[in-house]
Amino acid sequence: MILTVTPNPSLDRTYEVPALRRGAVLRAETDRVEPGGKGVNVSRAVAAAGGRTTAVLPLGGPEGALLARLLDGRGVEVAGVPLAGSTRVNITLVEPDGTLTKVNAAGPALTPEEAAALLATVRARAADAGWIACCGSLPRGLEPDWYAELVAHAHRAGARVALDTSGAALLAALAERPDVVKPNAQELTEAVGRPLATVGDAVKAAEELRARGAGAVLASLGPEGQLLVSAAGTYWGHAPVACVRSDVGAGDASLAGFLAAGGQGQEALAAAVAHGAAAVGLPGSAMPAAGDLDAAAVVTTADVPVDRPLTWPGER
Repeated sequence: MILTVTPNPSLDRTYEVPALRRGAVLRAETDRVEPGGKGVNVSRAVAAAGGRTTAVLPLGGPEGALLARLLDGRGVEVAGVPLAGSTRVNITLVEPDGTLTKVNAAGPALTPEEAAALLATVRARAADAGWIACCGSLPRGLEPDWYAELVAHAHRAGARVALDTSGAALLAALAERPDVVKPNAQELTEAVGRPLATVGDAVKAAEELRARGAGAVLASLGPEGQLLVSAAGTYWGHAPVACVRSDVGAGDASLAGFLAAGGQGQEALAAAVAHGAAAVGLPGSAMPAAGDLDAAAVVTTADVPVDRPLTWPGER
């Protein structure tokens, strides 16, 4: 069972628009509302592929109630922590070429009592989990070392931990040796404090995170595929994508595929790549089901293309 922890979940509303023009009235061609937040997306992807998952998350107001109903309808068990504030709502505008414009709300501030209840809920559920995926930004009210405390508790309960966060929260948690960390290229850049121009630069940055405590690094590099850097070796994976509709949640789908496939080795990387490639071909933050995956199109290799340039947002 994969337990996910999302301290700052959201409702994600996505509009597909013909073009984004500043100051204009835009008419959406489609309108979708999905459960949001990185850990929530991991649970959705696990459930969509037929796996068992529980999502631990704070919930408040009518937005939180809707979020819980949507997850329940997608086969995700919800372990909610009541909040006085309301769950946030994020807005994404998608243009035909796949360009995204996002407006992410800050979310409610958690009281000390709510923060303690969230951690207690994770502790209570940890013994049943093979993996605990701790994902996303920390809301107001949680200190940067909150994930580090959670990783320590999870390890004491015998669970393996995958961490997908950034900034101070990521760096603080490395001291507790999470089993896997899941940055993208921008988050890798931020973590090591220097630009990354090539896939080889990303490998070196991942090795630095391992030296600081990460057991393995699963790095999403956008159009340049994914890296897995671990004690067992370094592997690169890639799959063609015919049409990019939205990359919202693609990294979360990748992490779900990786964990569901065991969370280690080249086969798990191949599952991560298949899930990520399928996700970018779907609208909004939709998560791929088993029928959306094309495992035969995935290539993984230990021959990493270290000289391959990285593509940054806005360069496609």
